[in-house]
Parts: sequence; C-alpha cells; structure tokens
Amino acid sequence: MTYLTINGIEMAVEKKSIKNMYIRVIPLDGKVKITAPMHVTGDAIKSFAVSRIEWIKKQQQKIENRPEPMEYQYISGESHYLWGNRYNLDVIYSNTRDSVSLRGQNIILQVSKESTMQQRAYIMNEWYRELLKNAIPQLFEKCERLVGVKAKEWRVKNMKTKWGTCNIKAKRIWLNLQLAKKAPECLEYVIIHELVHLLEKSHNNVFKAYMNNFCPNWREIKKHLNS
Repeated sequence: MTYLTINGIEMAVEKKSIKNMYIRVIPLDGKVKITAPMHVTGDAIKSFAVSRIEWIKKQQQKIENRPEPMEYQYISGESHYLWGNRYNLDVIYSNTRDSVSLRGQNIILQVSKESTMQQRAYIMNEWYRELLKNAIPQLFEKCERLVGVKAKEWRVKNMKTKWGTCNIKAKRIWLNLQLAKKAPECLEYVIIHELVHLLEKSHNNVFKAYMNNFCPNWREIKKHLNS
C-alpha cells in the first residue's frame, strides 16, 4: 500500500491483478482508496486521481454533512468514534460478561439483553476511559519536555463544556474523557494547552506566543476540536 496526496487529500493506492482502475470514497470515514492494475504507472494513477478530484470532494462533503444522532441509543448500526475514526457499533447479547472490543471497522459491545441504555453508556465510557488513560502517560511526558514544565498529576473525567482544565496552584490537569473519540493530535493539543497555563494563567498574547511555539497549528486543531 502506497499513498499520494492531491489537493490536500490523502489517497491510499493498492495494486492488484485486475484489468481496470477504481477509486472509492469509504462511506465510514471519507477516506479515499485507489485500486489499480499491477502494470499502471504512478503518473497514470495520479492523473486518474486528479480527474476525479471534484467527485471525491463531493462524496466527502456528503459524508461530512451526514447527520449524527442527537443522543446515542447504544444499538447496532450506530456510528461511534475512536481516535478520530468512525466505527459501526455492533451490539452482541451475552450473559457471560460485559465488554467492548474492536473488530475491523466495528466496535463490539457485548452486554446482556436486559441492559439499559444507561448501563451500555457506562460500559462504553469505561472502555474509552481505559484507552485514554493508556494513551496519556507517554504523550504527557513528551508534552512536558516540550513545554518545559511538569504537572504534579493528571486525571480524566467526563466534562460537558471543556476539553481540559488546569488547577494552577495544585498543578493538577483534568482531561475530558471524550478526547478518546477525537484524533490523537487533539489530545496532544489539549495537554500542551493546559501545561502552558502553568507558564501563563490567562489566554493573553503571552499564552498565544507559547502555543505558537509549542504547537504551531494549534488554531486549526482547536477549530477542528470544537466543530
């Protein structure tokens, strides 16, 4: 598998023993994949991609504008996210134990048939919490080295209005559980943001200068995170 980028759109390219060249925008996440015959050159693949660029953009826009459910019901067929990628939820009934796992493009939620929506939400959130807590330590140390400050501790909690908070006096940073659903660069941005508060309390020009230095594309990430 190789990759090429046209007009800022990354496309995966795979060669197979086929006669014709195909291009596909995957409905699940809008990613683009080109399948080409073994003998086709890179230039020919690039020209083919360029000729289809408007169609690709149109398909991606349709996926981007696809409405999301207002509230999760935790039933099979729903779209859920992990690290910025969209997965289909597949609910399996079992009386053995509750669990969540990944299988290809599916999140498998194993619960009893009598489980309530609230119980399923709790199981899913605990799964997200575990994944987030496993991802944070190494990234947190990286960000501390980058910013040049250390927090005394970090914690995870489900927050409705903030992606992170910093108790400057206690040097304690809280990170939103929902960051497990966002792309990894969003988590890194929030960690850097909260660490910078240990250098500058307010969101003033000094704070922004620090952010420009430690995370040059922070404005784009922030916009994506809050969209």
